[in-house]
Amino acid sequence: MAAFPEHAKVVIVGLGGIVGASVAHHLALRGWTDIVGIDASGIPTDIGSTAHASDFCYSTSHDFLSCWTTLYSIDFYETMGHYARIGGIEVARVGDDERMTEIRRKVSSGKAFGTRARLMEPAEIKEKFPLVEESMVQGGLWDPDAGLVVPRSQTVAGLLVDGAERNGALRSFANTPATALVLEGGRIRGVVTPRGTIMAEHVVVCAGLWGRTVAAMAGEDLPVMPIDHPLMFFGPFDAFAGTGKDIGWPLLRDQGNSAYMRDTGDPTTSEGGMIEWGYYEEHAPRLVHPRELLGKAEARISPSQRDLDLEHIMAPLERAIELTPILGQLGYDERRSFNGLLQVTTDGNAMVGESRKHRGLWYCVGVWVKDGPGMGKLLADWMTDGRTPIDHARIDVARFYPHQLGEEFIAGRCAEAAQKVYNPGIHPREPFATGRDVRRSPFWEREKALGGHFMELGGWERAHGYAANAHLIERYADRVPVRPDAWDNRHFWRVSNAEQLAMSDDCGLVNLSHFAILDVAGPDHVAMMEWVCAARIGGDANVGKGIYTHFLDDDGMVRADLTVFRMADRCRVVDGADAGPRDDLYLRRVAQDRGFDVTVTDVSERYVTIGIWGPNARVNLQKVVDDPDGLAPQAFPFAAIRPVTIAGKPVTAFRISYVGEQGWELHMAYEDGLAVWDALRSTGAIAVGIETYANSRRLEKSLRLQNADLLTDYNLLEAGLARPKVKEADFRGKAKHLEHRARPHQPAMLCTLVMTDNRDGRGVARYPVGILPVLDPDTGETLVDALGRRSFTTSIAYGPSVGKTIALAYLPWSHAQQGRRLDVEYFGDRFPVEVAAVGYTALYDPENLKPRS
Repeated sequence: MAAFPEHAKVVIVGLGGIVGASVAHHLALRGWTDIVGIDASGIPTDIGSTAHASDFCYSTSHDFLSCWTTLYSIDFYETMGHYARIGGIEVARVGDDERMTEIRRKVSSGKAFGTRARLMEPAEIKEKFPLVEESMVQGGLWDPDAGLVVPRSQTVAGLLVDGAERNGALRSFANTPATALVLEGGRIRGVVTPRGTIMAEHVVVCAGLWGRTVAAMAGEDLPVMPIDHPLMFFGPFDAFAGTGKDIGWPLLRDQGNSAYMRDTGDPTTSEGGMIEWGYYEEHAPRLVHPRELLGKAEARISPSQRDLDLEHIMAPLERAIELTPILGQLGYDERRSFNGLLQVTTDGNAMVGESRKHRGLWYCVGVWVKDGPGMGKLLADWMTDGRTPIDHARIDVARFYPHQLGEEFIAGRCAEAAQKVYNPGIHPREPFATGRDVRRSPFWEREKALGGHFMELGGWERAHGYAANAHLIERYADRVPVRPDAWDNRHFWRVSNAEQLAMSDDCGLVNLSHFAILDVAGPDHVAMMEWVCAARIGGDANVGKGIYTHFLDDDGMVRADLTVFRMADRCRVVDGADAGPRDDLYLRRVAQDRGFDVTVTDVSERYVTIGIWGPNARVNLQKVVDDPDGLAPQAFPFAAIRPVTIAGKPVTAFRISYVGEQGWELHMAYEDGLAVWDALRSTGAIAVGIETYANSRRLEKSLRLQNADLLTDYNLLEAGLARPKVKEADFRGKAKHLEHRARPHQPAMLCTLVMTDNRDGRGVARYPVGILPVLDPDTGETLVDALGRRSFTTSIAYGPSVGKTIALAYLPWSHAQQGRRLDVEYFGDRFPVEVAAVGYTALYDPENLKPRS
């Protein structure tokens, strides 16, 4: 037996699961050696979720990253010879029209993200899965790529570990738990085990259900919780006797009942001769904190398995028997059945990336079997290159604010996420019910009195519209459509569009207190911002200006979108609420890595912001400032920052507009915010909800949103945001940016599309939300650019000023032509769209008070 190592390049904690084994494999592929893997159990694991996972893979989801990691994993398993691409069926029962509608949405999402899902009729469902009662289903979805990891993902994990060991990249040690982490100077230094301490440059936590307990050793928490997943086995079932198959018929998902079932193949195989039925507890999910999990010696079955509570699942089981009566005919095998613990996260996305507190400490937690190899690849690429081939913002462990890492918040949000595990028909605008009212502006009570329709972002309560403005709907009734479809209308308030039109006719106030605000100060503050920003920050001429800019990564791709205020003694970064935590950490890490003498301070809760915009913004603001003449255009040019006084309170005014109308962002201390709000309201300016700012008017102005339209998948030129000239000073990603500029044209361009006919097949006017594939109208195929990137809408909203639904989408160069006719698909219906603009060009210019056709 190999001697226990004292040093390693990388230590993987939790090597025995499919995730840890995948990370080891992909690190070895990228050329890493001197990897040590440890596990508290056997290798492969005999106590983790991998040991009892159902091991099936579906690629039907509504986000690109999830589909990418699943499709990668499917191909990975199949290349190894350990995947049965048997196909999968999702059914909608008779009477469950909402489920059938959701299935149509899934097929459309599949076209956007590269899956091959299609609709199927009841007869085909019966043909492919004879156990189903055909009369009970109205239709379904066929995913030809769905299937089963065979014989087990546990087996695959063992093979990956064996391969990395044979190649000399890995040494593994089973039954060796991590008992402590060695931390020093903001870095991970090693892992303590009962066998000894391993000093290491990197530690990767792949401990699955126990990820939070390992994170606790580093003084941090992960927003992950294990939940019960009841699994029952019925048999004996010998339909596939003598075939040698691990599975005979396709997987069946009955998501309206939050359940699935499959056969386990030939009775002579290791787990064959049964029907497996699994249920995800949609209405009363049971969660357990990882620190409460039993030890291996204490657990009757396993630390990750608990006894089944039949009463808890009797109602869904009875419904399952109605759909597939064989479950009632076969005997229930109590010995094999159990509650298997699996992981859910607070936002439904995995926890991957480097620790916020300790350099070199990495996490890959909250990952299921269907995504294990894909996530392993992303993490290995991230550790090697500093970036991933697709944007990883959704899974970055650094995406959370401190309040989102409290135990009560984690428990509440994970419980909500658990209810949605097998009910993916979640609206794109669906709000969370827990973890609310955490961050409020100082004028929240005023907004509440106005009947604010509140949603939440980054903990901030944001009114999307105000009931007090309902009278505006009558004024603009002919320009503010009613949304007849309930899905299109969900979590949308018609008054929002009326508020936009009223703002464009007069003046409106928008609460922007959700901004993430970071102060960068110190001797090197200008030098550092010059390095991270694509726009020029240095130079005396920029003092007193707000500079719109981007952070690029080493490949010249867009990683952040923000504004920098050049103040006399610091740079103030004004950022989006959802991007704030990651960009804060990024700036601190850049300062550390490049030796900049700066401090980065999050001042988001010290300051609040109000936008005042509209043709009468200047005249209204002049009523309340101490020096009205100071607002004159010649005294206060565009993008300038000036101090003003309102209601006796000092305010930093920034002449800018995210809605196109003339006006200002007004930044002030939190405690001064209410007085300023009241003074502005006294001018007669109406309150306008964030819907106008973040969605409808933003798209009319062709403005891009980070983490939606702006991703590390695309460069600054493709996004239409490159400056005419590249600054002389060096900046991160400059070399690649220059390469991109040298191309005769870009592989794709972010274009503005307008829907030219919004009537669906029933003749109902639709107002789409979510992500839609962009199709060639002649072939019906999704557009794909020269780099293999698929075209889908990145943002979409109805623009009341232009009277059309507007979307942004990256189109291949061959199709990025103004006037080009294309289609989008929404719930199975195709709608014609036209390319209204290529790159950054507004559809509506408030200065001319007329839309572009």
